[in-house]
Amino acid sequence: MIRDIFIEPITAESFAPFGEILDCAGDPDKLINQGLCGRYHDRATLDVTDGRAGISLFRSEVRALPYQLDMVERHPDGSQAFIPMAMHPFLVVVAPYEDGVPGAPLAFETQAGQAINFYRGTWHGVLTPLRDPGLFAVVDRIGPGANLEEHWFDAPYVVRRQETLG
Repeated sequence: MIRDIFIEPITAESFAPFGEILDCAGDPDKLINQGLCGRYHDRATLDVTDGRAGISLFRSEVRALPYQLDMVERHPDGSQAFIPMAMHPFLVVVAPYEDGVPGAPLAFETQAGQAINFYRGTWHGVLTPLRDPGLFAVVDRIGPGANLEEHWFDAPYVVRRQETLG
């Protein structure tokens, strides 16, 4: 049995249980560089245990909609930020924690210029660009030990736009 998930636009309120949206909404906190650069200060809560925060580059293959979701993962020892290196939206899948396992997933689409930061331990889908180049900076925990748990669903979900049903 395949179950549908419909993509919603991402908002700070809808994403709040899972993490933070990183963007330049509102006025900058301060102007720097002779007033030519706005600084939007401290937008992500980096949270790591037994290690340090590091920046890696990921090049992911573009995914097409409808997208089959078989698995979500989480990182119990650190938050994880996905920062696109192109001005394209991307797909973000999260699942609430219910009785020790991920519950029914939710799907969001970012806006161009937005990044996201998953809180430590948040069940989420893999990096899912919808357009090339699929290049992201990822800020996450660098340290010893396993920091990855995967959960495979008994039956897949299909992520789609509302208008593609039928």
